[in-house]
Amino acid sequence: MKLSTRIALAVGVSVPVLVLASGWLLLHLVGNDLRTHQDDQLRARATVVAKNAKAYLDVAGTDHPLLERVRRGRLVNSARDVGIRLTGPQGTISAGPQPEPYPTLPRNAPNPVSVTSGGKDWLVLSLRVGAAKEGTTPNLWLLSPDTAEDELALVRQRLLTGALLAAALAGTAAWAIAARAVLPLRRLQRRTSGLDPRTSSARLEHTPTRIAEVDDLAHTVQTVLARYDEQVARTGEALATARAFAATASHELRTPLMSMRTNLDILTDHPGLDPEDRTEVLGELGREHARLLGLLVMLKALAQGDLIEADAFTSLDLAELVEASVADLRRSRPDAEVSVHATAGVRVHGWEQGLRSAVDNLLANAWTHGRAADGVARIEVTLRAPSGGHQATAVLTVDDHGPGIAPERREAVFERFRRGPDSPGSGLGLTLVAQQVALHQGRITVSDRPDGRPGTRLEVSLPSTGVQDVEHTLTLLPRDWLTGTPEQAPPDLFTAAPPGRTDPRRAH
Repeated sequence: MKLSTRIALAVGVSVPVLVLASGWLLLHLVGNDLRTHQDDQLRARATVVAKNAKAYLDVAGTDHPLLERVRRGRLVNSARDVGIRLTGPQGTISAGPQPEPYPTLPRNAPNPVSVTSGGKDWLVLSLRVGAAKEGTTPNLWLLSPDTAEDELALVRQRLLTGALLAAALAGTAAWAIAARAVLPLRRLQRRTSGLDPRTSSARLEHTPTRIAEVDDLAHTVQTVLARYDEQVARTGEALATARAFAATASHELRTPLMSMRTNLDILTDHPGLDPEDRTEVLGELGREHARLLGLLVMLKALAQGDLIEADAFTSLDLAELVEASVADLRRSRPDAEVSVHATAGVRVHGWEQGLRSAVDNLLANAWTHGRAADGVARIEVTLRAPSGGHQATAVLTVDDHGPGIAPERREAVFERFRRGPDSPGSGLGLTLVAQQVALHQGRITVSDRPDGRPGTRLEVSLPSTGVQDVEHTLTLLPRDWLTGTPEQAPPDLFTAAPPGRTDPRRAH
């Protein structure tokens, strides 16, 4: 059923109900007013009739017949619109309208009372006049037809007629008004009925109508379609990431698996292999196995970063995270000499697992490639609190004592699978670091040590963003670190690196 029809029916039903309810109240008030008016009229007439009746009784039965006839005539003339009944010494006098059959009159009715006779109601008032005034029995009655009920019946009839007419007129007017009022909804329905997000990229274009309900509904439809598009895009990204994971893993694992197969064949075909050669083969197998595990772990981390959602970001203590990462490095690499200078209570809004993975890889990179000439991995880690201002940032630096990175190679270190000839890693560690810095809208720079000594400094700046910043910007980031080379990042999302340093997106 159309909305305009529903409104017309509702108004067509409610209007007569309201008319009848107000009519009932009006009838009650009018009925009281009519009866009060009739009672007042009967009392006023009783005053005149009682005066004429007393004058007649004063001369009735005396030697003045002429005067008696005159006063009797005056009494009868005063009863033209009311009935009277007077009991006197000469008998009973009746004049004016009388009930038929004659009812039993009330013996004590100084105020008008209702009496029914022949299906009609009469108002009756009794008085004592003349000599009877000293007694207890009235000798004068006044009777008046009760016309209030007839008048009320006429009002009821007209009220019902008005209610029926009001129902029809109100329903018709409501339908016409509602049909015009819902025109914006009809237009919106026509515009949305042809939208099928599965087959067409067309979306709702709405011009504000200044009708709150219509504009709110259009905004809701636009929001639903936008979220549908977003979910479709995220689903596509997830499928692309899954395919890229499978393809990359297949491609990158082929060489180490073939190498492992060759070494296993050597061990199988030469059971009497020289112990020194066997040890070398087993060592190579262990290294290839570790490389495979590291590669799979890194690929999984990159895939998670490409698919992370805003609800995974929370407020976290970056100092505690750095301390935990350094402690793990010291346990797993006892030969590492790590010094930490971290300001306590440095909080950022971020993805804890992603930031922890980034810090772990920064330390692992420094331990692997930052050894001094004596072969000892000395690493200095510094964490500074946000410096204040609208774009406050926390700064994490990792310094090593290795040979350093040539300026022309600083962009390449963030590329996927970029490995040195003697690197034991997967070539994805710094790629994962750059991915996490980009997701957190930060900046990573590569430079020489500031003290002039050999080595490299990797500096990560993370803004103190809030929940709303993440929710509004995370979906805008081109998260395709695993599936391709992201080159189309919006320039306003990332701070350009100073001369000689590297922006993670450009480096990638």
